[in-house]
Amino acid sequence: MTYQPPFTINNSILKSVAEIAEMLGRWSAETGGNLNPQLRRNNRIRTIHASLAIENNSLTEKQVSTVIEGKPVLGSPREVKEVQNAILAYEEMPNWNSSSIDDLLRAHEILMRSLVDEAGKFRSTAVGIYKDKTLIHMAPPADRVPYLMQELLDWLDKTETHPLIVSCVFHYEFEFIHPFSDGNGRMGRLWQSLILSKWQPLLAHLPVETVVHQQQEQYYQALGACDKAGDSTLFIEFMLGAIKQAMSEVMV
Repeated sequence: MTYQPPFTINNSILKSVAEIAEMLGRWSAETGGNLNPQLRRNNRIRTIHASLAIENNSLTEKQVSTVIEGKPVLGSPREVKEVQNAILAYEEMPNWNSSSIDDLLRAHEILMRSLVDEAGKFRSTAVGIYKDKTLIHMAPPADRVPYLMQELLDWLDKTETHPLIVSCVFHYEFEFIHPFSDGNGRMGRLWQSLILSKWQPLLAHLPVETVVHQQQEQYYQALGACDKAGDSTLFIEFMLGAIKQAMSEVMV
């Protein structure tokens, strides 16, 4: 394994991992390791609504539920299409290998179908992330993206680091590379859910995105702080906190 993403496993991270593992044990005991269909559906609605709301989709949870039921809603065709695509992507999630570049591209094609020209393909142009017309992150050049993503996926496949930590590191590194012309945020959150679900299937239906949506400013601050620091430690701490909060909410 040649590539090693820079991060530090500190006491705060170790404490969060232990607390999440304990909560997961209790949640698994309470549910028998399997959520009932209604809870799975409700959590999936919350996940899709929150992940798209972060990207400025204005549909409500009720409207997302209506789209899932296949009924028409009053909303822009693009926003409805975003929900329809996300439904398909999350339904396909159990079939993907988290370290497969082909599955990653296939997921993006489903998630962004009819929304961007390069759905299912790495970006072919430079991309920067702006806030109030100020450039806050310049992603690596487009010709480096396939190589950087393969390195990251190879690390994901071989690392022996705890999956809770790995999922957060991958999420950060993915957003740093920004491999697609659009849809990077929702793809990063989807892939973190995939990594977690391969470790513990119950986590496939944990709506972590709802907490990220509630703490959206802190989410972007953590990403920016890690860019400046040159490692993902602060983002790991933030995302583990979001996972803990999401678990505490579903276990009430």
